[in-house]
Amino acid sequence: MMQGTALALSPSTSFLKPPCRNSIPKPSQLSASTSLIQLDNLTCVRRLSWQTLFYTFSSSSSSSSSFPSFNKISASFLFLSGRYDNLKVRAAPESAEEASNPRGMVKTLQLGALFGIWYLLNIYFNIYNKQVLKVYPFPATMTAFQFGCGTVMISLMWAFNLYPRPNITRSQLGAIVPLAVAHTMGNLLTNISLGKVAVSFTHTIKAMEPFFTVLFSALLLAERPTVWVVSSLVPIVGGVALASFTEASFNWIGFGSAMASNLTNQWRNVLSKKLMVKEESLDNINLFSVITIISFILLVPSAILLEGVKFTPAYLHSAARQGLNIRELCVRSLLAGFCFHTCQQVSYKILEMVSPVTHSVGNCVKRVVVIVSSVIFFQTPVSPINSLGTGLALVGVFLYSRAKTIKPKPN
Repeated sequence: MMQGTALALSPSTSFLKPPCRNSIPKPSQLSASTSLIQLDNLTCVRRLSWQTLFYTFSSSSSSSSSFPSFNKISASFLFLSGRYDNLKVRAAPESAEEASNPRGMVKTLQLGALFGIWYLLNIYFNIYNKQVLKVYPFPATMTAFQFGCGTVMISLMWAFNLYPRPNITRSQLGAIVPLAVAHTMGNLLTNISLGKVAVSFTHTIKAMEPFFTVLFSALLLAERPTVWVVSSLVPIVGGVALASFTEASFNWIGFGSAMASNLTNQWRNVLSKKLMVKEESLDNINLFSVITIISFILLVPSAILLEGVKFTPAYLHSAARQGLNIRELCVRSLLAGFCFHTCQQVSYKILEMVSPVTHSVGNCVKRVVVIVSSVIFFQTPVSPINSLGTGLALVGVFLYSRAKTIKPKPN
């Protein structure tokens, strides 16, 4: 309002020319000292200030009131004084790249470190989790234990103010509970699959996730996929089918549970897009934290109902007879729980820094890294046709992530 008053009441101020021609130095005068430039600017601004003040006073006197408006004069004077105070001569940076490169380099290094940590945590989680499930075949109990590790870490994070604690409203809680149910089912089914088949085969089947994403988006969100997206699904489906037919550790329970985990995980993603109430107090990290706590609360009674109480000396000694003593079993279970929660927190952190397409490409690369590392560590027999199917499915996932960036032409 101050600026509008001052300029409107200054008819001599030109918007197409500088207010004072003498304040603009000629090219031959650019080598002069900055004090002369400041002196010219000072003279110009003072002249403009008094001239504008005079017209403000004149306009106010011609109004219906017999006395000029003191408020208008003060507003004009303060506005022009503010302009005068901010007049400074500063040296411009040599180039924009010089000013932005250090910050961009730091962000790139930070992002690269996060991707490396994400991949490394996924490798260790899959290795430790598989080792435990081979001798301790209780996937519901192990999944509840992993959610429990995450709940403890979240509680410590909030207790020591390492991250702000969210304020959950009833509407948010009502939207989060269905996500937590789908998240719980997805992780439980993944652990069931990992206990029955090879890690590499489970992750090959989980490459089918884009297929269910497109399906549920079309059914629930009425989103029509582009031709490029549909075309990218062909190598995914074909590659998974080829790898399944030639998989040495093929098991219908392992295959079906991995496929069901795809269904529940993508159902969760679509629900989050459709139902989630966005608030400033609930970012991605806190959303995942709340989902983890709810999943732990839901799964503990479910695990007891499905498998009974399995943390007893008899079951621990039974696992020890199959290759892992009690200490190794407990340590690797704790490490699996730590890696399980931390890798997902890092994934959400990366998602805050990059676009969803970049994150999906990184997730595709992560799956390749996990498959290759598990094949090497567990010495899983892989036939050439099986390798071809796995590679074809992963190439399809990469093409899908790129096809999502192609926008359909308007009709």
